Amino acid sequence: MNSGEFRRRGKEMVDYVADYLEGIEGRQVYPDVEPGYLRPLIPASAPEEPDTFEDILNDVEKIIMPGVTHWHSPYFFAYFPTANSYPALLADILCGAIGCIGFSWAASPACTELETVMMDWLGKMLKLPDAFLAGQAGEGGGVIQGSASEATLVALLAARTKVVSRLQAASPGLTQGAIMEKLVAYTSDQAHSSVERAGLIGGVKLKTIPSDGKFAMRASALQEVLERDKAEGLIPFFVVATLGTTSCCSFDNLLEVGPICNKEDMWLHIDAAYAGSSFICPEFRHLLNGVEFADSFNFNPHKWLLVNFDCSAMWVKKRADLIGAFKLDPLYLKHNHQDSGLITDYRHWQLPLGRRFRSLKMWFVFRMYGVRGLQAHIRKHVQLAHEFESLVRQDPRFEICAEVTLGLVCFRLKGSNKLNEDLLERINSARKIHLVPCHLRDKFVLRFAICSRSVELAHVQRGWEHIRQLTTDLLRAERD
Repeated sequence: MNSGEFRRRGKEMVDYVADYLEGIEGRQVYPDVEPGYLRPLIPASAPEEPDTFEDILNDVEKIIMPGVTHWHSPYFFAYFPTANSYPALLADILCGAIGCIGFSWAASPACTELETVMMDWLGKMLKLPDAFLAGQAGEGGGVIQGSASEATLVALLAARTKVVSRLQAASPGLTQGAIMEKLVAYTSDQAHSSVERAGLIGGVKLKTIPSDGKFAMRASALQEVLERDKAEGLIPFFVVATLGTTSCCSFDNLLEVGPICNKEDMWLHIDAAYAGSSFICPEFRHLLNGVEFADSFNFNPHKWLLVNFDCSAMWVKKRADLIGAFKLDPLYLKHNHQDSGLITDYRHWQLPLGRRFRSLKMWFVFRMYGVRGLQAHIRKHVQLAHEFESLVRQDPRFEICAEVTLGLVCFRLKGSNKLNEDLLERINSARKIHLVPCHLRDKFVLRFAICSRSVELAHVQRGWEHIRQLTTDLLRAERD
């Protein structure tokens, strides 16, 4: 393919993508295929001679689309949103064209410097404390990770390195192994499974703190476990607080937990993967109160801020803590400006070496929507969630299971878990809308998350009417 054909095919692909997104409402939101459906539809080996673009695009419709779950359908109410916008798509094209591997400033200066500035822009939108911003001479700063899971792991590994160094400096005879076997990390029993995985990879014990009646981690429960562990000779070193849990969008109490972490010299990491986007709205900023106690903070613009995956924003108060954990400097990666103090090399802030020019997506989206446009997007989703909550409350057969704060509604049919499992099976088997469940204590609960950029009140209302009809059918079948 030469540049001339690329121009022509590129226009065709943009048209295909625009048609896909404009017409996505007409596609079945959840695919009707079985595992292994795809392999028989494509050759066993790559072609010896080139295929035509027309054949490939035809096969996208014939082979790929039947097996796609349409996350951007206005009838997709599962998991949490994954962001999608035309400015971000255009920026991704440019990112692919430039194709730099921005592991250091020298590898592509604009890639590094735009990321630093965009993370400061976003930090200011959130009204983060100045300590988290790079600015001209700050000690903190932001970095784009691939996911919130990566950010949690990176924070845990940095905290582990920091505490080991501190204890060995105080007691030079201590071995790393002797310290490691006593390290303990903590998180709420509502935290994402990625926190547990970070503990597994980091080789440290992870203990879950029982949450309160609103599914939040509180100071008293954390303090009780800490005192018991310290009495047993263990070393508490790391706490993950969640703002907007995956199950029900609950919020750990930062204003209680934060001071304990500071007093006990434990690294506090905040995971706000979904909810963090909402903090750009003044009416939701209070949910972030207490961030000043944290050592690191993370959320995913690729969930709710119209920046396509992947773009997970992470800030630290002291970037030296990350660099100290991950810095390796082989000769082939060194450059003349790395010790100037004016720039950073992001390879020292993350697990991989290579990194894409992801900040272009932020730059395009922030400029083409403006802060007010992004706020309007968030507010619309929250309003639609409250509309759905109101519909549920009007039907006495159902109950709301957790406070509706942002764009997620947790609800269930009054009755047994089996009844709700059967209802969810009917919902997803019909494939008109798509939901996923969660467990809240011992209850099987349905989650209704407002996800699509194009979702409107009519879609929410049709989704609810569909659920009500399936419920009527289910209860009738139960009686029969």
